[in-house]
Amino acid sequence: METTTLVLVVAAVLAALVLAGAVAVLVRLVRTRRELARAGLPTGPRWIFWGAVLYLVLPADLLPDPVYLDDIGVLLLALRSLRGSAGTRSLGATPPRSDRHPADDYAP
Repeated sequence: METTTLVLVVAAVLAALVLAGAVAVLVRLVRTRRELARAGLPTGPRWIFWGAVLYLVLPADLLPDPVYLDDIGVLLLALRSLRGSAGTRSLGATPPRSDRHPADDYAP
């Protein structure tokens, strides 16, 4: 009887730790989206953000709910997607200069 109790306690502690990790990644995802929006950078398609949040909250998962590893993976992919969309915007695009007009580029 003691072995069964010990296994259940260890499983519950591990499930709580993994759930805490999932919540930490969710908080990081929400903060990143908020910071990108505040900076005026694109946050990518909204369905990626909301899809990841719904995947964490809804009970239908690839793995049973005590194992949140698939939820963490989906949240991390959404976080990477948000940061990737911000990186292409900030690194690839140059802001237009207000003192120049496109017609000036073709003047002799």
